[in-house]
Amino acid sequence: MSESNNLTVRRVLALLLTYVTLCFAGGVVGGLFFVPGVIGANNVARAIVPSLKIEGIDFDVTSLPQRSTLYASDGTTVIASFYAQNRTVVPLRKISKPMQQAVVAREDRRFFEHAGVDVQGVLRAFIQTFVKRGATQGGSSLTQQYVKNALMVQARENDDPIAEYHASEDTIARKIREMLIAVQIEKQYSKAEILQGYLNIAQFGNNNLYGVETAANRYFGIHAADLNVGQAATIAAITKNPAQYDPSIPANQPEAQKQRNIVLDLMLQQGYVSQADHDKFRAEPIQNTLNLQDSTTNIGCQSAGDAGFFCDYVTKQILNSPEFGKTTTERNKLLTEGGLNIYTTMDVHANADAMEAARDTIPIDDSSHFEVTMAAIRPGTGEVLGFGINRIYDATDAAKGSEERTAVNYAVDEKNGGGTGWGVGSTWKPINLVAWMQQGKSITQQLRLSTYYPVGSFACANYPGQSFGWNVHNSEGGSASVESPLQGLIRSHNTTQAGMIQQIGLCSVADAAKSMGYHNASTVNSDITSPESLETFNGPMAIGSVNADPLTMANVYATLGANGVECTPIALKKVVSKSGKSLKVPSANCHQAISPEIAQTASYALNQGVVQPGGEASMTQLDGGRKTFAKTGTNEDTYMTTAGFVPNQVATFVTVGNAEHQESFNGKVINHKSYGTWYGMYIATPAWKEFMNRYLADAGIPIDNNYGNPDPKYMGGASSSSGGTGNTGGNNYNYNNMNNGNRNMNVAPNSNVTGGMTGGGTTGQTPPGTTQ
Repeated sequence: MSESNNLTVRRVLALLLTYVTLCFAGGVVGGLFFVPGVIGANNVARAIVPSLKIEGIDFDVTSLPQRSTLYASDGTTVIASFYAQNRTVVPLRKISKPMQQAVVAREDRRFFEHAGVDVQGVLRAFIQTFVKRGATQGGSSLTQQYVKNALMVQARENDDPIAEYHASEDTIARKIREMLIAVQIEKQYSKAEILQGYLNIAQFGNNNLYGVETAANRYFGIHAADLNVGQAATIAAITKNPAQYDPSIPANQPEAQKQRNIVLDLMLQQGYVSQADHDKFRAEPIQNTLNLQDSTTNIGCQSAGDAGFFCDYVTKQILNSPEFGKTTTERNKLLTEGGLNIYTTMDVHANADAMEAARDTIPIDDSSHFEVTMAAIRPGTGEVLGFGINRIYDATDAAKGSEERTAVNYAVDEKNGGGTGWGVGSTWKPINLVAWMQQGKSITQQLRLSTYYPVGSFACANYPGQSFGWNVHNSEGGSASVESPLQGLIRSHNTTQAGMIQQIGLCSVADAAKSMGYHNASTVNSDITSPESLETFNGPMAIGSVNADPLTMANVYATLGANGVECTPIALKKVVSKSGKSLKVPSANCHQAISPEIAQTASYALNQGVVQPGGEASMTQLDGGRKTFAKTGTNEDTYMTTAGFVPNQVATFVTVGNAEHQESFNGKVINHKSYGTWYGMYIATPAWKEFMNRYLADAGIPIDNNYGNPDPKYMGGASSSSGGTGNTGGNNYNYNNMNNGNRNMNVAPNSNVTGGMTGGGTTGQTPPGTTQ
C-alpha cells in the first residue's frame, strides 16, 4: 500500500476515533481536535481505500422487497396485493425533480458535495447535542440513512431481530459502521443511484408505506413522476417521524403541515423553488391537497372482498408449487417481497355471479346456517373462473365462532385451503356411464337387477372386495328389475349402478374417475384407490358416497364438456417478476383423458335423457333453449348437489349443506321456505341455474347446440357381459312417453336382457353413505 493511502486510512480512522472520543468526553476542549478534520475531510473520504468492503449487503435497488399484485383474467382488475413492505420500486427518471430536490433539501443539503459522510453536519450535530446540550441530532448524511434502511431490510429478510436492533440502535458503534459503509458505497454507486435507492427504501407513512411511488399514490392518487413542489414537500417531511407526520391521520395534519412548510422553506433557501411557488404551496391547507387512496394500504386476501376465496386459492397454489421456490418459506417470500405481477384465471363476471347466486339461494345471515358452495371452471383449459360461497371471507380473529364469516374455501380440497369434502350423491353417476362405455358396452343394454349385492362381487385388481353385503335401493323406494345404464342415469337409479359395477368391476369406475380429474378432498386419502380410502372405495362409491370438493367435481364435468380433454385446475395464467421476466407457472397438463366418442355419448345421455322433460334434472334447463347438460344429486338428507356444463365454456358444481358437520335438511326453514323433505331440485338446482344463466348472459356467450352427438356403437351395438350376451341394436327410446314418476321406457321386442347379480352372498349389511 502506498504512503499516501496509508496516510488516508490513518486520517479517516483518526477522524472517526476523534468523533467517538468527543461523544464520550462531551467537552469543549475535545472539540478543538476535531476542527482540523473539517478541512479537506470530504476529499479524504473520496480517497478511502477499497479495503473497506460492504460484505453481504445488497444495495441494488431492484433487490428491495416489493409489493406483489394479483390481477383478474382481464389483466387490469386488481384482486389484492401482498407485501412484507408496501413498496413499488421506480427508477429515478420516474420520480419528479421537485421530489428529488425536496428530500435533498430536507435530509442532506450537501449531498452532492460530500463522499458519504458530511463532516460539517457531524460537527454541527456534535456541537448541538454535546456542547449546547440541545436536542439530540445525528448528523447523518442521506447516504448514511440509505445504509441504515438497507441494513434493517436485510435483517428483516433474514428474520434476524438482533441484526435489526443493531441496525437502528442509538449508539456510536452503529454510527461508525454507517459511516464506513456510506463512504464505501459512494465509491461504488453514483449520487443518482444512491438518491434513487433512498427514495425507494425510505418509510413514508405510518401504515407500512415504503418508497416514494407508493406514497405518491397513497396521499395524492398519482405517480411519483407527477408530484409537484407542495406534494413533494409533504412526502419529504414524513421520513423524520412517519408515525406523527403522516398526513392521512387527521390528528397529525397540523404538525404535518408545519413540517411541509419547513421543507418548502429549505427548498427556497437552497434555490430549488421560486418565492412565488414557495408562497403558493405554503398557503394551502394540507388537508385540501390530499386525495387519499385506501386501496394502497390494504394487504392480502382480507382486502379482496368477494374475490377473497379465489385470492386464497391463488396463494395456496403459489405456496404449494415448486415453480416458485424449493420451500414454502421461499415461495412466501417471493409472494410478499418479489414485486410480482400475478395474472390469474378469475373471470370477474363468473366470480361475482357465483357469489351472488350463492347468497340469493341462502342469505349469509339465514337462520339455517347452511352453506352454498360452487366452483366454476372452463372446460378444455383448466382455468378456474370463480367461486361462490354464501359467506364473507375473513381471515381475522373476528371470524372465529362466526356463522357468517370464514377463511375456509369449502369449494376446494384440503390441500388448497378447503375442507375434507362433501358427499356428491348422484352427480357421480355419469362417471359410471363413462366406465361402462370404456369396457366397450352399450348404454342401452338391458340389465337384470337386484336390491342386494355381495360387495365381494365388485372385486378387481386393486380392490379385493369386502365381506359385507350391500342392500341398495332407489330414492323413490321399490326396485328396478330390468333397466339399461341409460335408463338408470335418467331415473338416477342406484340399483342400476350396482348392477353395472358388478359387471365391469369397481376398479374400472375408479380408473375412469381419476382419468376425468377426480380425487378425494382429504389430503390423507386423496387417491380414491389408496389403502386409506377403503371407506369410500367400495360398492356405494358408485352412487356417490365419496367426499369431494366442488372444484374437483366441476373439473370432472368439464372433461365431459371438452370432448374428453381433462386439465388440472389452474389459477395462474402468467406471473411476471419485478425485472419483467415471465416465471414458469403450474401447467394444466391438458390431455385426451377419455375418447371424444364416449364424452359425446355421455353428454348426450345427460341432455337428451336427464335434462329433457321427464328427466330427473329437467329443472336445470337453461334459458333461451340452450342445450343443457346437467345432473342433480342428494346424499341422504344432508347434502344436495347439482353439476353441469356448457360445452367448452363453463362447468359448474354446486353443493348445499353444513360444511362443518352433517345435518339434516328435512323440516328446516331455509330462506323462508320449509319442506318436510328437501331435495336438490328445491335449492341446489336453482342456485346452479341462476349462476349459469347470469354468467352466460354477462359474458355474452352465444348459444351453440351442436354438442352431445352419441356414437352409434355405444347406443345399441353388439356387447357382451358376464351375465350373458345380447344384441340391443333395436332399442328405441321415446323420452316423451315417460309416465310421470314411473318414467317408463319402451323397449323393442328384440332386445335381449343381460344377467346381473340375482342372489347369494353374505348376510346383508348396508354401508354408510346411501345416496340417491
